[in-house]
Amino acid sequence: MIRRSTVVYIVILLVVAAVYLYKNSQEKPAEAEATPGPTTEVSYLFPAEAGSPISIFVKAKSGETVELARNSENAWALRQPIEAGAEQGSSEAAASQITTMRVLEKIAKIDPALVGLREPEYILTVKFDNGTERTVNIGVVTPTESGYYVQDSSGGEIWIISKSSVDALLGLLTAPPYLETPTPSPGPSETGVATEVASPTP
Repeated sequence: MIRRSTVVYIVILLVVAAVYLYKNSQEKPAEAEATPGPTTEVSYLFPAEAGSPISIFVKAKSGETVELARNSENAWALRQPIEAGAEQGSSEAAASQITTMRVLEKIAKIDPALVGLREPEYILTVKFDNGTERTVNIGVVTPTESGYYVQDSSGGEIWIISKSSVDALLGLLTAPPYLETPTPSPGPSETGVATEVASPTP
């Protein structure tokens, strides 16, 4: 006959085992929830391995162009719309912007004509110090106005690029970083000497 004390010990052992198994079953989901999931990879239109930009060319559908390039002294200079010295701080900021043009989304299947890429709103060509050159077409702004549709000039998948980063470059078209604001020279007279236009008298 089993003693009462033995039965009590067996019951206690079973209770302890049950509590242990219960705690383990509760801890496993908690650990699974704490395990970080896969992180979304951040990608850029021009990856870091492309190098540093040495030339930036932007052309609008309406015909305006602007081009910045490093000269023989490795300083930024304007080539278009006119050849002139460039303000180095603004030019370097534009070059830095090239390397931070983040891809917000990739679109596999869409008609380029529907997003302004068949006849692009803008064309951006960048040359890098490793000898590579790349041209991308920039289409219209997305419906949410968070980005622009962009595609390589050779075709392929379409990306949505951060609107703020693209706008920073498109701003070069309306405000090229001249070292000094160019002013028109006075027109020459028939004798070749600049003349001053007199105000009409009442």
